[in-house]
Amino acid sequence: MKADPDRIVSFDLSPGRAIGEGYIVESKLGQGWEGEVYKVIERRTGARRAAKIFFPRRNPDERALTFYAQKLERLASCRIVIQYHHSEVLRFRSHRIPCMISEFVEGEVLRDFIGRQPEARLQPFEAMHLLHALAAGLEEIHAKHDYHGDLHDRNVLVSRRGVHFDVRVIDFFHWGRCTRSHLREDVADLVRLLYDAVGGRAAYAGQPPEIRAICRGLRRDLIDRAFPTARALREHLDSFTWTEPRRRRSRARPRRR
Repeated sequence: MKADPDRIVSFDLSPGRAIGEGYIVESKLGQGWEGEVYKVIERRTGARRAAKIFFPRRNPDERALTFYAQKLERLASCRIVIQYHHSEVLRFRSHRIPCMISEFVEGEVLRDFIGRQPEARLQPFEAMHLLHALAAGLEEIHAKHDYHGDLHDRNVLVSRRGVHFDVRVIDFFHWGRCTRSHLREDVADLVRLLYDAVGGRAAYAGQPPEIRAICRGLRRDLIDRAFPTARALREHLDSFTWTEPRRRRSRARPRRR
């Protein structure tokens, strides 16, 4: 008797395991509520890809996989969106488990990246660079009348390139048809990412005015008024002026003769 596929809560595929006829597992990248993600190697070319394997109970009638594939296809021209390739089928415990094959991105989960920094936070200037990359990418998604729906530090992949950040977002959430509320929620989530990246509540009082002018104490009414769109946030980041920190006056000491 076959085991109930809805009881599958883990795959834990070992390196070398085949996925369909075209891919071999290299390593596990992570696990979430919907399923697990693996780095895989394409048999024919040796190219590396990412395979997202959905737990059957999170993917009834392949609805979750279909949603992701169609969403990524619609947003393929957006710079912070991972590119979808196609779907494959994994044989697991005598069950056919569909999975999504997409672009493999070299990067680190934002939460882990920040955790490696001194005092586990970013300096204001680099945090603003990160926010700009995310806001510009989100602006492109919103221009296509779409949204992310679940932006947080586990759903952002980040890597450094010179003085820039390369960022990608993963794990889009489906809250139905895109509305203005969804767009504003995405922007508020970006502001929360900045707030957390520079140290959260414990470090907020000591942040420069440029940071506080964006975070606004995380008051949603003030954030919505100042940055009603991702474009408004990106334009602010392109145009604001940094204030010079005040220097302490030092008393002149008399010279010794």
